[in-house]
Amino acid sequence: MTTSICSPRNGVAVVLMFLSSCTYLPRSGPDSQAIDRAAAVKVTTKNRRAGIDYVLIDLSKNTLSYFDEKSSRSLRSSFGGGKGGPPDIPLGFGDVVEVSIFEAQSGGLFIPSDAGSRPGNFITLPNQTIDRSGNVTVPYAGRVKAAGRTKEEVERDIEAKLSNRAIEPQVVVTTVTRNSSQVAVLGDVNAPKKVELTSSGDRILDVLSEAGGLSTPALETNVTLQRRGRTATIAYEALLKNPAENIYVAPDDTVFADHQRRTFVAFGANDQNGRFDFENTDLSLADGLAKAGGMRDQQANPAEVVVYRQVDRSALEHMKLNVSAFRGDKVPVVFRANLRDPSGFFAAQKFALADKDILYTSNSGSVELLKFLDIANAVTSTASGTSNVVIDTRDAAN
Repeated sequence: MTTSICSPRNGVAVVLMFLSSCTYLPRSGPDSQAIDRAAAVKVTTKNRRAGIDYVLIDLSKNTLSYFDEKSSRSLRSSFGGGKGGPPDIPLGFGDVVEVSIFEAQSGGLFIPSDAGSRPGNFITLPNQTIDRSGNVTVPYAGRVKAAGRTKEEVERDIEAKLSNRAIEPQVVVTTVTRNSSQVAVLGDVNAPKKVELTSSGDRILDVLSEAGGLSTPALETNVTLQRRGRTATIAYEALLKNPAENIYVAPDDTVFADHQRRTFVAFGANDQNGRFDFENTDLSLADGLAKAGGMRDQQANPAEVVVYRQVDRSALEHMKLNVSAFRGDKVPVVFRANLRDPSGFFAAQKFALADKDILYTSNSGSVELLKFLDIANAVTSTASGTSNVVIDTRDAAN
C-alpha cells in the first residue's frame, strides 16, 4: 500500500519539520539552545535549578500574628539611654570655659584689701580653651585637668589647690562653647549641621528638629545612629511611635536620615506587572494586589498568591522553626495565600507587604491546558493548509 505525500498525515509531518528548523522562524536574537551550544565554559546545575532553599509559610490566623507588623531594629537595645535622666556631659578638648573665683573676704589672694567698693568678692578669668592635653590654667593652681571631667569635679579640684592660699575659695566653671559636645546631623534633613548638646539632654528627635526636620516622606525615611564604631538603624515612623526608642545622643554621635524608596514588584497573572511604589503609606497584601490591577479572572489561580521575602532569622526562630540549615541573618521565605477561601481576604488585609517584596500570582491549571490546545490547533490548521497547497499545486501541474 502506497501513502500519498499529499495526505493530511504527511502534511502535519511537513509542518512539524518546517517548524523544527530554526532558520525559518522569526526571532530577535539567538535562542537558548544556540546560546548553550556556543558557550566556551558553562556553570550550571541539574535542570537549571537555582538551588536556593526557602521556607514556605501559609498565611493563616496562626502565622499572621508573627508578621502582621513590620519588624524594626532598635536603637534602645543597641545603645541604651532611653530611660532615666539625661547623661552627664563632661568637658572635652576644644571647649571654651570661664572660671570665676570667689573669696570669703577682701585681702586674700585675689581680692585686694581696698576692694570694699567692688560689687562682689570675686574675679573672672579670661575665657580659655581646654588644650589638647585636656588642661586649663588657673593662677596659683597651675594646670588643672578638665577634659573628661564634669564642671563640678573641676571646680572642686581648683578649690583644693587654692585652699592654702586664698580665703575660703569658691570656684564656678561656666561653659561658654561646647566644641567637644556636638552631634553631626546629616542626610535627608532640611539643614544639615553640627548640633551643640545642652546640659538638659538632647534626644534623637531633638537634634533632627535642630537640623530643620526631615526633607523626605517620614514613612520612607530611616534614621541611623553611629557611636564609637557601632551603628544601628530604625525607621523614622517607629521612632515616632515608640518614645523609648527616642534615646539620648552623646558627644561625637552622628545621626543620619536616609530616604529609602519603598517598592515591590508584581509578576504573574495580575492585570499589571512591574514595580510599584508604596508612596507615603503602608500596604497590605490586598493593597498590593489592587495596585497591580487585581487578578485576571480568565488566567489567575486565587489559591496560589505568593510573596517572596528575605526574613530575619530571629522572627522564624520565634515561631519555633528549625532554620539551622540556613546561614546568615536573613532566610528566604515564600508566603502563600489562598484567596479561594473567603476568609483568605481577611488574611490578605492583615499581612503587611515589606520593601522589596516580590508578589506573584500563579496561572490556573486550565490556562496551561488552553495554551497547549491553542498550539495544537495552530499546528493542525497549518498542516491542513499546507496539504491543500500541495493538492492545489498538483492539480495545477496536471
